[in-house]
Amino acid sequence: MVCYLSNTPAATDMHTWSDTLPIYRQLADRLAAQLLDGQPPEGAAMPSVRALAHRYLINPLTVSRALQSLVDDGLVESRRGLGMYVQAGARERLRQAERQRFLEQEWPELRERLQRLGLTPDDLDWELR
Repeated sequence: MVCYLSNTPAATDMHTWSDTLPIYRQLADRLAAQLLDGQPPEGAAMPSVRALAHRYLINPLTVSRALQSLVDDGLVESRRGLGMYVQAGARERLRQAERQRFLEQEWPELRERLQRLGLTPDDLDWELR
């Protein structure tokens, strides 16, 4: 018996999707995280709808919707007949938005948990290993 997924080129890049958000939104978030990491760089082309659909094993319409949300957020632009390209300044705009979201939503919960556990700044290791 042969496992289909083991013979699929995209099997090494498989991802699971949660039930908490629509898949297009989860994909848009993953693509935004990649943009934040500089992949692809500003001015470069995004992977095609077909390539992303193949990589993530999802419907091309779902991919199109995810890319459209990145367009709506001003992170990528559609160039007619050429595809989607990362906007200049997208990484910094995304970084600022993520910082703001972290400070407003995640940090208060994290700070509360740290206090509840009795952890102080001296207990935390900021060095990357």
